[in-house]
Amino acid sequence: MEKQNHSMMSEFILLGLTESRELQIFFFLIFTIIYIAIVLGNLIIIFMVKMDPLLHSPMYFLLANLSFYDMSLASFATPKMIYDLINDYKIISYQGCMTQMFFLHLLGGSEMMLLVAMAIDRYIAICKPLHYRNIVSNHVCIGLVLGSWSTGFVHTISQMVYTVTLPFCGPNVVDSFFCDLPQVIKLACTDTDILEFLVIAESGLLSLLCFILLFISYCIILITVQHRSSRGSSKALSTLSAHITVVMVFFGPCIFIYVWPFSSISIDKILSVFYTVFTPLLNPIIYTFRNKDMKKALQNLKSMLVQDQSFN
Repeated sequence: MEKQNHSMMSEFILLGLTESRELQIFFFLIFTIIYIAIVLGNLIIIFMVKMDPLLHSPMYFLLANLSFYDMSLASFATPKMIYDLINDYKIISYQGCMTQMFFLHLLGGSEMMLLVAMAIDRYIAICKPLHYRNIVSNHVCIGLVLGSWSTGFVHTISQMVYTVTLPFCGPNVVDSFFCDLPQVIKLACTDTDILEFLVIAESGLLSLLCFILLFISYCIILITVQHRSSRGSSKALSTLSAHITVVMVFFGPCIFIYVWPFSSISIDKILSVFYTVFTPLLNPIIYTFRNKDMKKALQNLKSMLVQDQSFN
């Protein structure tokens, strides 16, 4: 019977961001431009870190991985959302819906842990500069990245292992522009109260713990720098304020959606856009292109391209 019910649900209907045709066309143009900028911006960062010897350091290695996470996080649902904005039938297959949820929590959980790893890297670099190279070696950096992937994988598997076994035979309308666990689980033809609580509790707890770790790390860094020099404190405050902005944009919506129980569907949609679209766009700007070494590497890349064109 369970297999029969499961087979009856072959697709889900996504309601998308809005029913207004004018807004759909507007969002189509805006999100298409933003998505292209996300992909190009993050690809440039990865390429520069790979090719420029000046950027062969632990910090930029982590930044390159952050760019990969951002590009992937923006790609799991944004292309489908853009397509649906000009398509009357916003349908996603059962397999596609499960795949979206798998990658959302894999990439989301992994990026949270990577941001924590980057904060630890900055803490060691600023608070223990003499021991930095000994502590943050290449092996440690690779371990931090693998640890972030492992955390994301364990997080998404723990969420999906029960979801894929649920029978779906009734309503199939998801009031969002992508499949997310809290909304999809509610459509199952069985009592899912306990599972809904576990999903929200686990995702909310992971988001909240990572946010607290980041907040503590940044506070320690600012206090340490302030005690050393007012000039260094001002520079660090300028840099970290930008980093904290990205953290707030990314973690704020996640914590609100998975921890706050009284948020409405419309608010959840807006917040989902922030951490799936705007955060991947902000990260290249704030974490890298404002950086002195990254600006220099970008200028070198431009010079190389100009020279190649002149030779041709």
